[in-house]
Amino acid sequence: MTSKVISPTVSRVLRYVVVSILFVVVIVLLMMWLMGVFHAKIDTAPPRTIATWPVEDVPTITVRTLRVPVNELAVGSIRPVHETSVASKILAKVRAVHVKAGQAVGQGDVMVELDDADLKSRRDQAAASLDAARAARDQAKIELERVQRLYDQQSASRIELDRIQTAIKSAEAEFQRATDALGETETILGYATIKASLTGTVVDKKVDAGDMVTPGQILVTLYDPTRMQLVASVRESLAHRLRIGQLLPVKVDAINKLCEGQVSEIVPEAESASRSFSVKVTGPCPAGVYTGMFGRLVIPLDEEEVLVVPRAVIRRVGQLTILDVVEGEFLRRRAVQLGRSFGEDVEVLSGLREGEKVVVPEAQK
Repeated sequence: MTSKVISPTVSRVLRYVVVSILFVVVIVLLMMWLMGVFHAKIDTAPPRTIATWPVEDVPTITVRTLRVPVNELAVGSIRPVHETSVASKILAKVRAVHVKAGQAVGQGDVMVELDDADLKSRRDQAAASLDAARAARDQAKIELERVQRLYDQQSASRIELDRIQTAIKSAEAEFQRATDALGETETILGYATIKASLTGTVVDKKVDAGDMVTPGQILVTLYDPTRMQLVASVRESLAHRLRIGQLLPVKVDAINKLCEGQVSEIVPEAESASRSFSVKVTGPCPAGVYTGMFGRLVIPLDEEEVLVVPRAVIRRVGQLTILDVVEGEFLRRRAVQLGRSFGEDVEVLSGLREGEKVVVPEAQK
């Protein structure tokens, strides 16, 4: 009886197939192990507690809710209530500047002096013309008295009397013209001395000595620092909540100050781009507030309930904010997410429910 002999080629193929199958089985088992197929999905171990003493012996505080107002912020800029720009009324060269930015000035203080040599010359000419007109008028009055006496004595004609009466009217008119001309030149001469129109602070000076200024050119800008206002843009859905005279909080971020202002004006026209109204809130501001600073107007809306706990029960472990909560007969450590602060309390955004009891850390052993 003869037996079949497996050829070398078939033997190599069989070995290759067997090795491949074993390799695939090993890979599948490894992947299943990595996926946790061979591990329990539910932890059956008892919960870990952080205390071994009875719960009733631990002082606790109950988680409570607090009603707080809901506010909306409207941004704006700090502007002075009284602000003025002093401009030149004549064409002249600047002779001297007596103020600088940030300087306090009083009403009537001289800030800028312009060259007034030609203006003084015109005033002197007008004064000389006035003196000549006055002398001519006085002479005409004397002549009228003389002719009037002669006319009464029938030694002068009516035509001569009428002539002298016309002459005195002309002299009176010339005297009045010369008086007005002198007053005009003195007024124009006063334009060469630029004075402060109010008591306040210099925002900026626009010229220096030696500059040539033209009529209408701004020389100095002033504002009253004792009366400031926040000009805020309030969206149209909130503008109807505001009224003139209403008191609102105003926050100035730069100095971290919160002051109270009164709504003084609501511009009755909405901006077409933002659909918002300009609201002006005035009031006394603390030191350090300057024009152009950024401010926020706090507009009260309704109230909301927030979950709060005392800040004293909060502890930090690394990046976590934790506290200890009573759960049945055990104390459990729980991570919470905090929000706003309300005095000694802090808002809890997640991790607690109203009515739960938390442990005061100082009472733990």
